[in-house]
Amino acid sequence: MSDLEQYLKDHKPVVKDDPTFLLEAQRRMDAVSGIKGEVDRQRRHGRRSLIIALCTGLLAGVAVSAIAFFFPVKPESVGQGILDSLRLFLQDYREYFLLPTALIAIALALVLFRNKKGSVWGAF
Repeated sequence: MSDLEQYLKDHKPVVKDDPTFLLEAQRRMDAVSGIKGEVDRQRRHGRRSLIIALCTGLLAGVAVSAIAFFFPVKPESVGQGILDSLRLFLQDYREYFLLPTALIAIALALVLFRNKKGSVWGAF
């Protein structure tokens, strides 16, 4: 039983003996349930989009970090091309790629383990 039904049962409101009142009340309840369904659908869609974006960012961060740490670069053997400049950049700043990757992983975990009330700790 919903909270509204329980409230009405407890307080017993007086209603005029009007047949259109019940039809109007039912129409309004249907409209509210339709809006609630649409809001829930959009919330699920937004959450799914956020999870996909975080997973993509996490995979990209892991891939760039792996390339930066495991791809051997000798600065003297690198020429002047764009690919060579990218290799030097990855070699010089590879330590800094781990921080955004870790932050994306933490954000993904928070999104996945958050319960309906918004608390992360309720999931554990």
